[in-house]
Amino acid sequence: MPLPKLLYLVLLFLLSTCFYSCTTFRQSQTYDLLLTHANVVDVEQGRVLKNKTVVIDKGIIREIVDAGEAKKYNAATTLEAKGKYLIPGLWDNHVHLRGGAALETETRNLLPLFIANGITTVRDAGGDLYPAVREWRQQIEAGKMAGPHIISAGPKLDGPNPTWAGSIEVATVAEVPAALDSLQKLGVDFVKIYESTISGDVFLAIIKEAEARGMLTAGHMPFTAKLGDAIDNGFDITEHLYYTFKAGSPQEDSITSVIRAGAQTDKPVGFYTALHWLYDTYDPATAQQIFRKMAAHHTAVTPTLYISRVLNNLQQADHSHDDYLAYIGDGIIKTYDGRINSAKRQSPEGVQFARDLNAKFHSMIPAMQAAGVTILAGSDAGAFNSYVYPGPSLHKELELLQEAGLTPAQALRTATINGANVMGKADKYGTVAAGKTADLVLLDKNPLEDIRNTQAIHAVIFDGKVYTSVEVKQLLEWLKK
Repeated sequence: MPLPKLLYLVLLFLLSTCFYSCTTFRQSQTYDLLLTHANVVDVEQGRVLKNKTVVIDKGIIREIVDAGEAKKYNAATTLEAKGKYLIPGLWDNHVHLRGGAALETETRNLLPLFIANGITTVRDAGGDLYPAVREWRQQIEAGKMAGPHIISAGPKLDGPNPTWAGSIEVATVAEVPAALDSLQKLGVDFVKIYESTISGDVFLAIIKEAEARGMLTAGHMPFTAKLGDAIDNGFDITEHLYYTFKAGSPQEDSITSVIRAGAQTDKPVGFYTALHWLYDTYDPATAQQIFRKMAAHHTAVTPTLYISRVLNNLQQADHSHDDYLAYIGDGIIKTYDGRINSAKRQSPEGVQFARDLNAKFHSMIPAMQAAGVTILAGSDAGAFNSYVYPGPSLHKELELLQEAGLTPAQALRTATINGANVMGKADKYGTVAAGKTADLVLLDKNPLEDIRNTQAIHAVIFDGKVYTSVEVKQLLEWLKK
């Protein structure tokens, strides 16, 4: 027999033996969970992979195969997903776990609301409950408590006599290293900077020093600093749109100079006075320059459109019959009074200006997307932020991002892969793929047709644990006051 033919027969035998043994191994192994006949949403490409079986074991997606191969697998649980759409677990990229010891229990009780709404990861953007947050995170990861994965900034960094309780005061540039030492000892995931009293020099120094230490930075900016300078120093995430909007004014330099000069007097320029100047001078062509710079330096933005809409309508809206009030503790509801009373004092002109400003903010969204800026969906839910409920508020944020001009696929990325990429966790989260953590949401409708379909939740899977729609309802009933 010629040698090539003999080699061919040997190779054929080895392949058939491997196929038989691999199939036998699969059939002999029992996996934790099979999702069969699912339409898997590829969030990166914006497409649907139809009729797939997803194999999950020990909280990890092991394989994704054509549905016809499902018979090769044994599983403790099989979930039929025919006609359903499977997406990665959603990320709320801006929440607040705060309120001090008095609100610790009420804040902890908010965490299952995220799971009930398909949100499997939250980014806690600074608060005064970090020791408790660390404990909750450990309990969640150990499967002892229902709630999302928590990425936390811990205490905020701010200037002297800061607005928010629990903030670390950083009065001078010389104090920056010690402040970052404190955060590193706490084991925070990123640095959150707040602008209530911090100086522009200290703000920029924090970013530069954190960058040198390999720490991610996010936050608000004092108007005495410029976003372009922050980006040059390594700023990673700008929260809300005020600071990107400021950089879109061709008069940013002169306005910043006036604000800096005023800061040295007993009559500093007020935040809303500066906003009026910026509104009158904002220029889309100038804004394109900062958008391109953000994209080039991978500086992300969390627009938080929904909370602005809610707060701007506090004078008119009646929230007394909101379904989700039943899940919010009385102590947290009491914190809503500050925003409500502030809204009552607003003049009609002030209300109209806020709405006009938000319209400008909405117009920035498609322009930033087109320039390649990474957009993160975040609700800003938490104590003190009136009627912005943990869970549904993220879905409302996605609606507004679509309304502002993002496609459903682009909007979906803001609450999945974008956050995972920015936070350096894309190896585990953000897509439905083999090797990723089994944080998934099974939907009754296709979110690539309309982002509002993320609310049509059939089941939630967290670390491989299934919460069916019935179990989600039971969880919500348990949480009611």
